[in-house]
Amino acid sequence: MAFRQALQLAACGLAGGSAAVFFSAVAVGKPRAGGDAEPRVVEPPAWAGAARPGPGVWDPNWDRREPLSLVNLRKRNLEPGEEELASRLDHYKAKATRHIFLIRHSQYHVDASLEKDRTLTPLGREQAELTGLRLASLGLKFNKIVHSSMTRAIETTDIISKHLPGVCKVSTDLLREGAPIEPDPPVSHWKPEAVYYEDGARIEAAFRNYIHRADTKQQEDSYEIFICHANVIRYIVCRALQFPPEGWLRLSLNNGSITHLVVRPDGRVALRTLGDTGFMPPDKISRS
Repeated sequence: MAFRQALQLAACGLAGGSAAVFFSAVAVGKPRAGGDAEPRVVEPPAWAGAARPGPGVWDPNWDRREPLSLVNLRKRNLEPGEEELASRLDHYKAKATRHIFLIRHSQYHVDASLEKDRTLTPLGREQAELTGLRLASLGLKFNKIVHSSMTRAIETTDIISKHLPGVCKVSTDLLREGAPIEPDPPVSHWKPEAVYYEDGARIEAAFRNYIHRADTKQQEDSYEIFICHANVIRYIVCRALQFPPEGWLRLSLNNGSITHLVVRPDGRVALRTLGDTGFMPPDKISRS
């Protein structure tokens, strides 16, 4: 009985926290007439929902896949026994680890007016070859490649995939480049609020759709490649590690770089590498 009551209390606690989305108000200094700093509260965007737990508090149900939050203890007003409840919890537990490789596209022609004309430069094509060789050298059985539908990401994917024969490719608009959330500290030349409102919801949707613990039916560890853009990757890293997402612009990624996230069955997340280009000669590295 005590076991069931404890689980019910824990489930209620998780359910209560499930409405929280990982956006917090950030206080920054704003000069006043007297010279002192007046706190400026950065409100989360409308699509962000409620505030997240306080700094330093890890939310184990960040992807809404914590077993206790998936078991409906009140369904049909039935009170399961301890053995039945434990069995139901086990049914919802992930069993495999997901390895997520986030690849930034290679160097491209930034001055082209149309997106379709922003193709890879000769250096960019060399970078994609080097990234493809690096991924192939890891000796991993990659499950799939998901890539942005923008031209520079498509071309990067086509080159990398030649080194990974047999790995299926999937295109998505969710991973297109954009402005995820107003950065903190603020940047005067950055985007108007309307851009964050539109891009932010889409990039957050990409995070929720692709970054989570393994499905309960997945029996073996998976190795997945996502080829997209610097802003998207930086935002995803902050969200996955439960760092303030407003800090995404403080990170920097080279073209063709590899970022490796690991999501364990219990929902814990680790960052193995961030923006690795150590496999490229120095004269092949760029950040445009």
